[in-house]
Amino acid sequence: MTHSSVLWDSLINEWGLSSYEVEYINRQQGLHCIKCHANLRSMALAKAIMKCFNYGGLFKYFVKLPRIQQLKILEINEAGSLTQYLSLNPNHTLASYPQVDLMCLSFPDMSYDLVVHSDTLEHVRHPIQALSECLRVLKPGGFCCFTIPIVVGRLTRTREGLLPSYHGESGSNKSDLLVYTEYGADAWKQLVQAGFDECRIYSLEYPAAQALVGVKSMN
Repeated sequence: MTHSSVLWDSLINEWGLSSYEVEYINRQQGLHCIKCHANLRSMALAKAIMKCFNYGGLFKYFVKLPRIQQLKILEINEAGSLTQYLSLNPNHTLASYPQVDLMCLSFPDMSYDLVVHSDTLEHVRHPIQALSECLRVLKPGGFCCFTIPIVVGRLTRTREGLLPSYHGESGSNKSDLLVYTEYGADAWKQLVQAGFDECRIYSLEYPAAQALVGVKSMN
């Protein structure tokens, strides 16, 4: 494993992060596996996906299982280092911004078994609407697995009315990296508000690495 700091001073100030929060968010985004290049948040997302399908091994073997190869998977933006594995599925679709609008997906109802996105929802103007779209395109019993940067000791807040804040790297002001929502411990509520009747939180390492899952009812 290797580690590098990813936060910069202006972003730390915009978020109002404590030194403790800076430490674990840097770990979440900056700790990488030397072999597969997955960072901690990608590892958490991989764990969540595998847990949904009751598998406890390595992700690179999970995606090659015959039952997983049969799944229809929608990946919205590249989910970090997981894309190289998800793309091995013959029924995998990668839909990236701006070609796809997460708030208005062009895919038919009930067409996917699994929807995956990673650190994307915070950049969507109306995240509950986006999650509702994920629910719509899922088949009954399907899963929406995703990560968002969560500051666990506070509640979610909108950045509406605040100075623009961007993720990515210092000095970046790309429109697709503009932050609309800063997520806190109540992030799970948006899954329920979007219509999911079950939500799960999988933790790889608290407080740095959590992944959320919305489960679509079989009914």
